[in-house]
Amino acid sequence: MYYEPGEGAGHKAAGLPHSPFTAIVGPRPIGWISTQDREGRVNLAPFSYFNGVCSAPPMVIFASNGNHGREGQPGPAIKDTLANVRETGEFVVNLATWELREQMNLSSAPAPRGVDEFEFAGLAKAASNAVKPPRVAASPVHLECKLVQVVELPAHEASNTLNNLVIGRVVGIHVRDDLIDNGRVSIAKVRPLLRLGAFDYGFIESVFEIKRPKWPLDGKAS
Repeated sequence: MYYEPGEGAGHKAAGLPHSPFTAIVGPRPIGWISTQDREGRVNLAPFSYFNGVCSAPPMVIFASNGNHGREGQPGPAIKDTLANVRETGEFVVNLATWELREQMNLSSAPAPRGVDEFEFAGLAKAASNAVKPPRVAASPVHLECKLVQVVELPAHEASNTLNNLVIGRVVGIHVRDDLIDNGRVSIAKVRPLLRLGAFDYGFIESVFEIKRPKWPLDGKAS
């Protein structure tokens, strides 16, 4: 199979109901982002284009793609999360886990501006240490972040949408104590959710270790 994404939904022109791209570039960790605006109104939303990009200092990225608005209806171009980050320069990444899958999915609903997703998803808030947006209390891991930069990305002209990449510096990290084994975070215990293609998800429940080789390689000439 070969197709060119082109301008718009090229996968549908190729006879595919969902884009293969989101399945091929995956699984992806979910950035479950909590923010608040200058007036203190809180927002919570999951972003499937998310990852860590640097460790010294630690930094993360997430992509805010598309417009804010109810399904099938036009709305203001900037999503609440991006608008809040631009206003305040702060956000929190809450780790979405297997146990919190339903609440994470509820928080993705295209609710009107000003609606608190914590409340309708049944999630308690916890105060942050270094930033103002609250944390998801039930999440076992949180990254408190300060905005570094928002990068505007190209978008299909016909789609009338915006693509923005948000870069944040991690200024505070919370990890539940029982998840630390021998000085390391046990991801198998955390069971973080992973985003796949279409409406598919996965989660981590087992890990294996491969140590990086040293140079010169053992038994081989340099």
